[in-house]
Amino acid sequence: MRILFLSMLALAVVACQNSPAKDAEASVPELSTTPAAEAANTVDSTQFTSIEWLDQDKDYGKVTEGQQVEVAFRFKNSGTKPLVIYSVAPACGCTAAEPPKEPILPGKEGVIKGSFDSKGRIGTNNKSIHVRANTNGSMDHHLQFKVEVAAAAAAGK
Repeated sequence: MRILFLSMLALAVVACQNSPAKDAEASVPELSTTPAAEAANTVDSTQFTSIEWLDQDKDYGKVTEGQQVEVAFRFKNSGTKPLVIYSVAPACGCTAAEPPKEPILPGKEGVIKGSFDSKGRIGTNNKSIHVRANTNGSMDHHLQFKVEVAAAAAAGK
């Protein structure tokens, strides 16, 4: 009985080492973060503020496959404390985004810039970016944009 238990335990250890989850982790896009991102889990809630999204859902219309589409989401710090964007995380590898490098002072505006690579993405593309900031209510915000990608015209036509 003991030998059977040890055999099953050894098999489980070997199976976990060959888990496809490691491959899945490697394909997850990295978060783009500010220097303050490491402190996001220890934020003092008395320093929370409010954010007003001036652009939250955008439609970039039609583009030709292969074009890089520059995306931008404007926001305003509508609270009384500096607004810190800890991280931005695009939902897929075809989209990249950057948080502002400095806190946004009360009453001031900021922008989250990004880009969408349309190569191999023919059709309607609905993409999202997850934003984490020191905001009241929820620290998590979701930005969305839409792009219609048309196939490039065949060469020689």
